[in-house]
Amino acid sequence: MAYELKEKGYLVDQQITTKINYGKIEIETPLKVDLLVNETIIVEIKTVEKLLPVHQAQLMTYMKILKKPQGLLINFYTENITKSMIPLINEYFSKLPE
Repeated sequence: MAYELKEKGYLVDQQITTKINYGKIEIETPLKVDLLVNETIIVEIKTVEKLLPVHQAQLMTYMKILKKPQGLLINFYTENITKSMIPLINEYFSKLPE
């Protein structure tokens, strides 16, 4: 998927390292973000029989830590990927320029 997006001209990053502030300490940690597209959209890819609330929580956590406004949860274990995709937005979405 990363290859296809890059071929279409999108900027795609994977396996991002970021700093997390916890109290008075700063922790630099690698996140397991599947795809970060154009520095704005986090794409989390699953291959499971059924998406669970924990999958959405994982994506929302990545979005919050990285301060990204949009996320897309995709499950490839389905007959119709388009119908099973779950788009998510958070408080950073309202701060996007129009």
